[in-house]
Amino acid sequence: MSAYKSFAVVGAGLIGLPIVGALAAQNVSVIVLSRPGSAAKPVPPGVQIIQVDYEDTAAVSAVFNRHRVDVVLCTVNNAVVGIQRPLADAAKRAGVQLFVPSEYATPTDGQPEGSDNPAGGTGAKNETAKYLRTVNLPSVRVFTGPFIESIPYLVGYPEQGKVTIVGKGEVPVSFTAVADISGFVAYVLTHLPPFELQNRIFRLEGERIRMNDLGPLFNTSVEHVDRIPGEVGERRTALLKLLDSGAGSTGWDEAHKRERSGDDAAGSGNALWPGHRWKVIKEVLNL
Repeated sequence: MSAYKSFAVVGAGLIGLPIVGALAAQNVSVIVLSRPGSAAKPVPPGVQIIQVDYEDTAAVSAVFNRHRVDVVLCTVNNAVVGIQRPLADAAKRAGVQLFVPSEYATPTDGQPEGSDNPAGGTGAKNETAKYLRTVNLPSVRVFTGPFIESIPYLVGYPEQGKVTIVGKGEVPVSFTAVADISGFVAYVLTHLPPFELQNRIFRLEGERIRMNDLGPLFNTSVEHVDRIPGEVGERRTALLKLLDSGAGSTGWDEAHKRERSGDDAAGSGNALWPGHRWKVIKEVLNL
């Protein structure tokens, strides 16, 4: 069993709330940090929500100290991943033992310095990982590929009744369900010993599929376009281009533009949750 008993989750959105619930189910101490003025969130009994300015290192550190936090999990969205540096400083000051930065998407390791893309915040996320190493704060990074739940939005199915993609759609993409991601994170953090967690990367994969093969799953056609119009379309276009480059696989090696193998292969982290059955697209989306 893990030596970690007290957890702080920063942010309570699409992935943060499920992680909070999964951790609470493990009978450990869990607090949630949210920004001042944030709307109330439905958390399990016994979970305390504490509003604090994420950039106030002293205030955040005091919260971590007061609750004797062992592990900080950051689940902020891509637009504000840069806020993790002061959070890391607060964690280091408070003696936190492990920091889980906000990843939960396509791989960001090996990204060239200063790189970024509108879809994944890859540069900012990799800079966070580098900063954690410089301050000697052990970390765990979890690469999941896109959430299965995001597929209809990603391909424009609700609006058009078909699968619309940018690119050829021939390379495999790793998709993982939110429930599997949150359950995995809670399981490994409460069951694996610290030496198996510190400075590790876990590569998850619920289902591996080509974008072209989503058409038959949805029982509809696939349309290939150069771009998706509109402000929201720009983000979808960027993400679809990213997936079509090969980087949608959690085993993708950006530096060498190829798939990793062995312990670094896509889905290699799944084995750390023994006996678990990973959800597939048809099951999650009720297709």
